[in-house]
Amino acid sequence: MSKVEKILCSIESLSEEEYTRLREWFSERDWGKWDRQIDIDSELGKLDFLIKEALNEKAKGKLREL
Repeated sequence: MSKVEKILCSIESLSEEEYTRLREWFSERDWGKWDRQIDIDSELGKLDFLIKEALNEKAKGKLREL
C-alpha cells in the first residue's frame, strides 16, 4: 500500500471533528501558499497589468463603488 493510500485510509477513519480540523488545516495551508505566490508575483511585477487596467478603467469612469 502506498503512502497516499495509507493516508486516505486514515482520513476515512477520522471522526467528524478530526476531519473538520484536517480540512481547515489544508485550507489554511493552501491559502498560505496562495498568499506567498501573490507576494512573489507582485514583487516581480507580474501583477502590474492589473494596476494599469484598473487605472485605465478609472480614467474612463467605468469603476463603481463597492
